Amino acid sequence: MSAPIEVPKWADVTLVPALAVILAFLVAGSVVIGIGENPVRASILLVQGAFGSGEGIGYTLYYATNFIFTGLAVAFAFHAGLFNIGGEGQATMGGLGAALICLQFDFLPWYLVLPLAILGAMAMGALWAFIPGYLQVKRGSHVVITTIMFNFLAATLVVYLLVNVIGKPGSMSPETRGFSPSAHMPFMHEALAVLGITIPKSPLNLSFVLALLASYGVWLILWRTRYGYEARTLGANPSAAHYAGISVPRVTMSAMAVSGALAGLLATNEILGVQGRLLLEFSSGYGFIGIAVALMGRAHPVGIFLASILFGALYQGGTELSFEMPLVTRDMIVAISGLVVLFAGALDMVMRRPVAFLFRVFHKEEA
Repeated sequence: MSAPIEVPKWADVTLVPALAVILAFLVAGSVVIGIGENPVRASILLVQGAFGSGEGIGYTLYYATNFIFTGLAVAFAFHAGLFNIGGEGQATMGGLGAALICLQFDFLPWYLVLPLAILGAMAMGALWAFIPGYLQVKRGSHVVITTIMFNFLAATLVVYLLVNVIGKPGSMSPETRGFSPSAHMPFMHEALAVLGITIPKSPLNLSFVLALLASYGVWLILWRTRYGYEARTLGANPSAAHYAGISVPRVTMSAMAVSGALAGLLATNEILGVQGRLLLEFSSGYGFIGIAVALMGRAHPVGIFLASILFGALYQGGTELSFEMPLVTRDMIVAISGLVVLFAGALDMVMRRPVAFLFRVFHKEEA
């Protein structure tokens, strides 16, 4: 009996999740039929809302930028055998770090304050993830538990600071004053206009380029450096990593710090790019959805990018769909997202078997 053929890496990253998406939409279509709407028309409206116009594409990529950052954060820690579910808190602290820089130094020119704000976001996110990593190494506290706790601690700390320390005087909302124009991450339509390229206005800003650079950087670190090899070895087999002389505490704490820095970069898109000030709940659950993005993208930067585009399209297309079909609510779009995660994660083997079967048949025909 011949050994089963493994699914190629490219198929595992693209084909298997694509099949999961198709099945998820088929199941969601039955729900749409149940409420008396046409699932084909709903699908067309969703796709048109996400990709049918320049503005729609801009919004889709804007949402996808947040998912890329949080997905990369989860994936980096996962490769080191760590399940970082504190992306929400790390992104919140990243926003605080960026805001503190902007509030103190926004008199500086943009080419100084923006890099400092980005570094501030990364530093605060890294710190907020490093502490759970340190506690696991030194005190045996599991990062799953501590990162959950740190999500709530970050939210509470930011509320206190906005209300009592750095909040805008006289404001009825817990938020800081607006940052100066020099601390604004340029919108994509503004940046391209300098080059003579005109695109529709949208919240899409240069943080998208930063997300692409972060994706390349994660790939470079994990698959082209000694440290990346150590992290992946630790994630695959901690005992073998220890036997090989890899410092488990060092890799654990540093991997959590890098993961937190990536999550903190979400603040560049939201705080520096769109809001122009620090306010409550700007992360809007992106940290938690990043777990699904990393899962669906197989913890690979390419897969995470594709999964982020999908979830960004669901966000933007779902908004347009709810306008055209009021019966298809935002909650139903969230349910569709949940179905995608279900088929891509919990039912992964169900998706993998037919793909493996097709490759097995193809292999026999070639032989």
